[in-house]
Amino acid sequence: MRITGTIINYYFHCKRQCYLFANRINLEDNSEDVRIGKVLHEIRAKDKDEAEIKYENVVLDKVTAKYIEEYKKSDADPEASKMQLLFYLKQLKDKGIEKQGKLIYEEKNRKDGRKVEIIKLDDVNIKKLNNCIENIEVLINGDKIPEVEKDNKCKKCAYYDYCYL
Repeated sequence: MRITGTIINYYFHCKRQCYLFANRINLEDNSEDVRIGKVLHEIRAKDKDEAEIKYENVVLDKVTAKYIEEYKKSDADPEASKMQLLFYLKQLKDKGIEKQGKLIYEEKNRKDGRKVEIIKLDDVNIKKLNNCIENIEVLINGDKIPEVEKDNKCKKCAYYDYCYL
C-alpha cells in the first residue's frame, strides 16, 4: 500500500481509521462530513484557477508560484492537516520542486473569516514526517486493528457504525 496524504491525515486523527482506510475498508461514501468536503472541492474546481492537481499518490488542492495550498473545512485537527501538507511538500521536493505550504481553514462560523497557516518543509519537519511514515507502515501492515479510541470526534466519523454498532 502506498502512503497517501489521506492516510497521513488519518494516522494523526485516529489510528483505527488509518488502518481501516489503508487496508481498503472504505466507509466514507456514507459520511455527510466527507460529502461536504467533496462538495467544497467541487465548487472550488469549477474555477480553472482552483482546479486540483493529481499525480501518483498525491492530490494537491491548489498550486501557486510560491505555495501548495491545502483547504480544510475546519481546524479541528491541525496536526493531521499539517502533516498531510508536509507529506505533499516532501513528495514535490523529491521531484525537484520546492515550495512552501499554506493551510487554509474555511470554517463558515468563523467571525474572522479564513484561518491561514504557512508550513515550511525544514529538516525538523522532514525527520518528523519520515518517522511518521515508518510508524504508519508498521501500523497498516500489522495484523491487528487498533482499538476504538472512544473520543467525541468519533460521532462525526465515517467509521462510526463500524466501530460502535
